Amino acid sequence: MIFNKKYSVVLKAFFIALLLLFSTATQAQTKKELELKRRQLKKEIRQINRLLFKTKTKEKSLLSQVTDLDRRIKTRAKLLSTINLETSLLTSEITDNELKIKQLEKSLQQLKADYAAMIVKSYKSKSKESRMLFVVSSSNFTQAYNRLKYMKQYTVYRRRQGEEISLQTQNLKQFNTALQFKKASKDTLLIETQKEQDSIKIEKVNQKKLIAKIKRREKKYLTEIRKKQKEDRNLNRKIKKLIRDAIAASNKTGSVFKLTAEAKLLAAEFTANKGKLPWPVAKGLVVLGYGTQRHPVVKTATIQSNGVRIATEKGAYARTVFNGKVLAIQLIPGGQKAVLIQHGNYISVYKNLDVVIVSKGQMLSTKQNIGTVHTDKSTGKTILAFVLFKEVKTVNPALWIYKM
Repeated sequence: MIFNKKYSVVLKAFFIALLLLFSTATQAQTKKELELKRRQLKKEIRQINRLLFKTKTKEKSLLSQVTDLDRRIKTRAKLLSTINLETSLLTSEITDNELKIKQLEKSLQQLKADYAAMIVKSYKSKSKESRMLFVVSSSNFTQAYNRLKYMKQYTVYRRRQGEEISLQTQNLKQFNTALQFKKASKDTLLIETQKEQDSIKIEKVNQKKLIAKIKRREKKYLTEIRKKQKEDRNLNRKIKKLIRDAIAASNKTGSVFKLTAEAKLLAAEFTANKGKLPWPVAKGLVVLGYGTQRHPVVKTATIQSNGVRIATEKGAYARTVFNGKVLAIQLIPGGQKAVLIQHGNYISVYKNLDVVIVSKGQMLSTKQNIGTVHTDKSTGKTILAFVLFKEVKTVNPALWIYKM
């Protein structure tokens, strides 16, 4: 009919608005993910500053300083990368918004022009006599019916066209507001980018100076690292022996725990909670991961970590990650202690404790305090070493602890 062409203009405007909304929705998830990652990395940097840099001691070794600085630089680099991705996404959204706004403005102008022409035409034929004459001058009843139907449709369309103009005007205002917000957000991110770039530049200069000092005495530091690794291996052998003795006590002929019905249920519950277990400290930051890895500073040294090391706050308590029984309490070099807790055929080990507040054979519940984590006087750090065994084989704690 006569208004089909004009109606297509309305549909076009509708689809433009729909396209913009769809585009925004598809990008929203990615944007939220980036925002969440940025907040998490900023939180991690705050933890690094609080747990690794807050306490400054004269005795703190160069090795420790460089390792901590390396961790902060790498975390800042991740943050900078995330911010850059956010900025790129916002740039794309801003360009997309500007294009859609131009399309909406063009569509709105066309709608207004069509509406104005319609009003003029309606004004010229607004008298009842003209409308009646248009109907009664029909050559037959069918034509008269169609003309009457057309007049009703034309009136309805005119009203809808006016409503559409109002709606598109409102949409245009909203898109313009969103555009200004995105531009402001981009400006904020650019400022944050510059700040992080400056921080990384300064820290890399400091790191370079410290590494140069370490290079001059690399053999000394390599000897220290190997000595510490030897102590760790000896302690791990003692812990494994304690576990083997416990296995032998439960199963004279086998190499695995012979579990009671209750212990089997506990082991099943422990396994069911893989990836959901609480952290062994209330607040912490992993400073050494599981597995074989190159030393972050002395590249000629290799670290074999059978668990994770977690920096926490001074005076913090270690806590059990699941219900279980205290299997053993072991003295370690330096006068600290390690506590072994059995969860069916799984053993969680908490090393580097000062005061232990549990006893062998005691039943513990999830998150129950075990003892205070030792603070090293020379470094000022409070580090818990956490190891997880299945029988006598270690497993990666990061796969078991929630968001580790």
